[in-house]
Amino acid sequence: MKTLYTMVVRQSGGKWVTLCLENGVVGQGASREEAIRRLKDAVASFEEAVKAEDDVYSAPVSIRELHEFLTYEVDQPTAERYELWAVYG
Repeated sequence: MKTLYTMVVRQSGGKWVTLCLENGVVGQGASREEAIRRLKDAVASFEEAVKAEDDVYSAPVSIRELHEFLTYEVDQPTAERYELWAVYG
């Protein structure tokens, strides 16, 4: 059975960045699709590391960390929209 993960997608500095809310893993790409694909690959690698190693830290993203991710490079309040995606890893 595959695990369901939630990701936030945003554009930052001309690139697309994705953040997995369940474990804090990040993906980046020139396009939205590339960033999502890279996040899926990173989550799969992270899952393997968690299973293979005893000392891999894994925790959900805190509200403070999510706020930092969403407001990075923002000088003033914005009405920017963000996408939440559900993906299976």
